[in-house]
Amino acid sequence: MFHSSGLGDELQTLKDEASRLLNAGTDEMFDAARNRADAIADQIKAALNEFHKTVSEQEDHVEALIAERPVATMASAFALGVVIGFMLRRH
Repeated sequence: MFHSSGLGDELQTLKDEASRLLNAGTDEMFDAARNRADAIADQIKAALNEFHKTVSEQEDHVEALIAERPVATMASAFALGVVIGFMLRRH
């Protein structure tokens, strides 16, 4: 004969198992995404550290050039300002 309670129990078991499998897959995907995001964050941090190092070295170089030729630096900055002023006036 047909037992509806047995069928209901089997359906509930199937539902629970499907839910467990879906949640396990979601957790694995979430962990994989988190690991990938952490790896990308580490790469970005490394690139920023390298950029900071390069900028610091160039900053020292520019400071040395300006200290060696202060008058030429001021004249160049003034000339550049005049040129930019004329360019902005036309537009």
